[in-house]
Amino acid sequence: MAAPGWHVGHSIQRNSRFLLNNFEQLWVHRSFGWTPALRQQAAEANKESTETIVIPRKKTWSKEAVLEALASTVSRDTTAYPYEFQDDPYLSPRTSTEFKLYSLSQESGRTAAKYFVNSNPKFFTKDFAEPHIPCLMPETVSLRLEEVSEEALKERINLRKVTAAVDMYDQLLQAGTAVSMETTHELLDLICLYSDRDPVQEGGPQTEDAESGEEAKRRKGRFRRASDFLKSTWRENNNAERIFNLLSERDTQCYSALIRGMVKHGAYAKAFSMYTDMLNNRQTADVHIFNALITAAPDVRDKYNERWDLVTELLNQMSQQKVQPNQLTFNSVLKALRRCGSLAKTQALHTLNEMKALGIAPSLASFDHILAIFFKAASSGQGNTDILQEVMSELAGTSFTCQDPDDVLFFSSAMRICLDSKDLELGYKVQSLVEVGENWRLLGDSYQQSIYYGRFFSLLCMMEHIDVILKWYRLLIPSLYYPNPQGLRDLLQALDTDSRLDLLPAIWKDIRSLGHDNKADLVEELLTLMARDRHSPEVQEAFAACALDVKGVFDGDRGRPSLEWSTSSLSHIASLLLRANKTQQAWEMLQLFKSKNRVPPEELFEDFLSVCRSEGSPQRAVELVQLSAAFCLSATPRLAKRTLAEFDLREEQRAILSELESAEEPTD
Repeated sequence: MAAPGWHVGHSIQRNSRFLLNNFEQLWVHRSFGWTPALRQQAAEANKESTETIVIPRKKTWSKEAVLEALASTVSRDTTAYPYEFQDDPYLSPRTSTEFKLYSLSQESGRTAAKYFVNSNPKFFTKDFAEPHIPCLMPETVSLRLEEVSEEALKERINLRKVTAAVDMYDQLLQAGTAVSMETTHELLDLICLYSDRDPVQEGGPQTEDAESGEEAKRRKGRFRRASDFLKSTWRENNNAERIFNLLSERDTQCYSALIRGMVKHGAYAKAFSMYTDMLNNRQTADVHIFNALITAAPDVRDKYNERWDLVTELLNQMSQQKVQPNQLTFNSVLKALRRCGSLAKTQALHTLNEMKALGIAPSLASFDHILAIFFKAASSGQGNTDILQEVMSELAGTSFTCQDPDDVLFFSSAMRICLDSKDLELGYKVQSLVEVGENWRLLGDSYQQSIYYGRFFSLLCMMEHIDVILKWYRLLIPSLYYPNPQGLRDLLQALDTDSRLDLLPAIWKDIRSLGHDNKADLVEELLTLMARDRHSPEVQEAFAACALDVKGVFDGDRGRPSLEWSTSSLSHIASLLLRANKTQQAWEMLQLFKSKNRVPPEELFEDFLSVCRSEGSPQRAVELVQLSAAFCLSATPRLAKRTLAEFDLREEQRAILSELESAEEPTD
């Protein structure tokens, strides 16, 4: 019997031959000017194409193949907010503050939902998801085995119930039941990972029951150092040490659990003491023990050379015990070198070369440690970027996956070096590496990503042409980056440097939408740039409209707290309105000086008087001189004299001005 797909394949093959054999005849009848030579070539091509076509019987696709194919047809929408915030467009954050609040709320919601699901699994027994996603299903958190057995102990270990697992282990010992070494290893790993405490369930209520009274008091102290908290987390003679001491046979894995737990929870000296005890018992360490001890080496020695001597000694012992180092081993060495002072630069490159000689590829964390060793933020100069130049040349075009928790720090550190050194070309190289494959995932969480793009944007504003800056501005904001006030100040300075102040009204709209219109220094700088020089009538009209919008911020519109008026802000807005021939609104700003107890600058009165002359408003000019006298300005006599000379006044007006003109100017 023929295969199920044979008839379909045979039909396609037969139809294909029919079309190919008749293709030449079709074009001969149409006769579009083909020469005989060309027709001969077509016939030969058709003859070659009549070979058997092999159609695969079945193609296996992954369940995400269709989604991946669709995703490859579109690019990132630079005008949209990040995808994680697009569940509800109305609630999408539009400011950096809302972004932070939304992120925290979203994570809190996930945690609360996970806690509810795991606490009430009986309500979530149906799974309608396709494909099935195990991590979204409720976890089994209730104990099913109540009898005293090793299976019950394994259940408690798998559910990460530290206290219950220890109690079950003690009951087994009291009953005279031997526990397998494999289960003992798992129990020690669990106790050491959580420092002999039940882990706080995600989303659940946090209590201090798991802590001793003394430790709770320490955590409440305001002036304790972080190291004090770390060292207090590993309790003396805890269950891990007690169970370890009860073992008749202690292998490397038992020692490994305790040593790594001690290092993780700050008991560095005790970890080295445990390692010495292991050597005295003629046990050999594994790579995980050495990695932990190398990380702890700088914390048990005070001098730089002593720290490096201890790291070297551990590496020699690895060689003697024939323990093969891995990537984390060398990363631990490089991380320890960051705390070894002047020795670091000498030994770091040797460590990196040794790493490559053993065929171990460095991760981004390796290069981050190298950069930290060779570059100091406090120093400046082009020579400091040499090491980063070499690193970027080596990494160019490479796609990375996360190998070390510190991998996510590399890009931010590299861009900081570019910014401190004002090296734009190198900054572009770093950004190009981010765009390779899915390297962008290694930028870290949203906070670290914001730091990276903030540094990149500041570098662009400092060194790049304004057209390129605006291009990146539209690419990054708001889809990737919510600029902080400093980033926007950098943009304003870039506009000033390239004489593109006509774009200030558009930037002000972005400042408002990003929620930074409540930053007084940023608003003051914007007004200063707009009021500093005179521009074309069209630009002045746009500046005046922008100034009125800024005035609304100071007045506290949209239900938001108002900014405090300053002399410069009042003066700048009044000047901008005057230049756009909005005299009445400018006059209202001038009156506002008195209500805000601010003294206007004399130059502003000179400008007002010029506008009154051009509009032919003698009464407004007299009121202006009187207002100047009310502020006790030294320019009052001069303004009165100028008004008498330039305006056609009535007798009573002249009398008022003559009296003000005769007033003596105050002396210093």
